[in-house]
Formats: sequence, C-alpha cells, structure tokens
Amino acid sequence: MDNNSLIKTLQDTIESQNKTIEGLREELKKANENIEYLIKKLYGRKTEKTSAIDGQLVISDMELGLFNEAEKEMDSSIPEPIPFEEPIKRTRKGYKRKELFKDLPSQDLIFRLEESQQICPIDGNRLSVAGKKFIRSEIRYIPAEISVVNIYQETYECRKCKKENRPGIFNPNTPEPVLQHSYATASSVAWTMYQKFVQSVPLYRQEKDWKQIGFPISRATLSNWIIKTSEEWLSPVVDRLQEELLKDKYLHADETPVQVLN
Repeated sequence: MDNNSLIKTLQDTIESQNKTIEGLREELKKANENIEYLIKKLYGRKTEKTSAIDGQLVISDMELGLFNEAEKEMDSSIPEPIPFEEPIKRTRKGYKRKELFKDLPSQDLIFRLEESQQICPIDGNRLSVAGKKFIRSEIRYIPAEISVVNIYQETYECRKCKKENRPGIFNPNTPEPVLQHSYATASSVAWTMYQKFVQSVPLYRQEKDWKQIGFPISRATLSNWIIKTSEEWLSPVVDRLQEELLKDKYLHADETPVQVLN
C-alpha cells in the first residue's frame, strides 16, 4: 500500500469516527434533556405560587404581576349603562340597559339644604320641598366581612311543676351545626369551596384573605371543612345522582384529566 492510499484510509477512518462522536453527542444531549425534565417533574414546584421575576412588583411575600389588562380592554366607544330613571336607549333589539340594575338592591341618597339655607334670598320666606331631581346612579361595592354568632338556647320552666317536683323544663329546638365541634357555618364553607373550585383560589391564598379580614385560620382547617362537608353532606347527593344516572342505557362524559393544586 502506497502512502497516498494509507493517507486516504486514515482520513476516511477519522471522518467516520467524527460522525460517530457527533451522533453520541446528540444522544447525550437528548438524554440530559430527558433527565432534566424528569427531575423537574418529580421534584419541581407543584403549587401556583411562583417566585418573583422581572416585570413584577414584589410586596412582602406576594408577587403582583403588572399587566396592562385595563388598557387592552378599554373601548371608549362603549358608553356606560344609563341608569333606569332616565329615558332608556335600546342598544340592540329586545335589550334594555336598565336590566343591569334590576336585580341589585337599591337605596336613595338625598342631599338637602341645611336648615340655615332654607330661606329665600329674595323675600326671606322659608323654602318648602317641591320635589327631587335625579342626578346619577352609582355602583357601590361592599367588601366581605365576618362576624361571630353566639347561639343560645332559651330555657322555660313550669312554676307549678317545679313546686310539685315534676319535670317542667323545656327548651326550643336548635339547628344542628354543619360540622360537629366546629365553628364552620354553611356560608363560610360554601365561600371556601366557591373560591377553591370556581374561582381557582388555592387554600394558601384563602388563608391570607381570612387573616386580612381579621380571622386567622390555617389552610389545614379550610381543607378539613372541604373534606368533611363533602363526606357528610355532598356524598349522599353524589350517590343519589349515580343511582339516577345508572338507570339510563347510555351515558356521555368528558374525562379530560385536570390537575388540582392546593
């Protein structure tokens, strides 16, 4: 074998080895990516709480994202609803803007002249009320509040039975608590479930909300409320629904998996 043939053979061998090395590097890269993905899947963060990132305002241990939702949703061409006391404009067939207010509780706020101002500046006679003029309607938001309800049972006695040593003590019936040995009520449990499953508010955020309105309560207690009321009050309803559903020949269901975060 001459020198040229030997050199060509060596070059082919080197090129083949380089291709093999490049292929091994690609396989190693893919393997590392798979390992990193599996590690994140196994040990990664499993709550909605995220760390601060660029573009966010950090207050205490809460991260508040700065979004421009208001600017995006603004449409100056859409007028505000006209209060129902004024002449009503129809925005589309069969729709009246006063429908926005019909199911809301309403109250009147009337501004009156001070006693000293109820004198006519022309002839000095006292002014009389002639009517009232509508100015505008406003929407007032009342934040949530909590209060403690102490439940007592009034006791009655028959004085005659007492004198004659007969049992004469009587008490009215009181409703059973939502959960035994718990201060939970239907409203507090319903609000917790609504926030959790409808508004997608995790329990650790609800825990902060309860603390901010003056009642520190742990997420473990909130979790117990959800689980125990579901077992004692909602499970019988679910069982009954299952009985009714199984009476049909065909059932259709959406079995898309959903991850639930605490």
